Amino acid sequence: MKQIFPLAVVFSVVFAFSCNENHNGHSRDGESKTRTDSLLNDVMDGHNIGMAKMGRLTRAEQTTRRLLDSIAKLPVKARQAAEPLQGKLDSLQKELSYAEFAMNKWMDEFNVDSAVDNAKDRINYLEEEKLKVTKVKEAILGSLQKADSLLKDRI
Repeated sequence: MKQIFPLAVVFSVVFAFSCNENHNGHSRDGESKTRTDSLLNDVMDGHNIGMAKMGRLTRAEQTTRRLLDSIAKLPVKARQAAEPLQGKLDSLQKELSYAEFAMNKWMDEFNVDSAVDNAKDRINYLEEEKLKVTKVKEAILGSLQKADSLLKDRI
């Protein structure tokens, strides 16, 4: 019970601060969000959406690799018959690997504190990062959509 109480206090404080914002871009006291706040929020939303799918992406990569390994172990005639599927799986493997690489690269290069002392430079930086993270998110979601249709219930 003693361990639960501090957690409850922490969650209550976090909840209280998060409730200070409503969903139309204004805080409860009527103050507008800045352009940098909105851009940073958009960037972080793109990151969070992509990261939420990384587990599925990893499972899809593993399943694809397993299927490719299984095809490679087939007898020659069966392997030849599976060539169309193998081609699709190879393509999927590349897309999944790229999506994972792109997210990792973006996270390594992203600097949340970039140009905090210069509003114009910060806005430019965040606009560029929003474009990058949107491409990363689309790579993740697109490769998972392809995996869903190709792998069906295997992931």
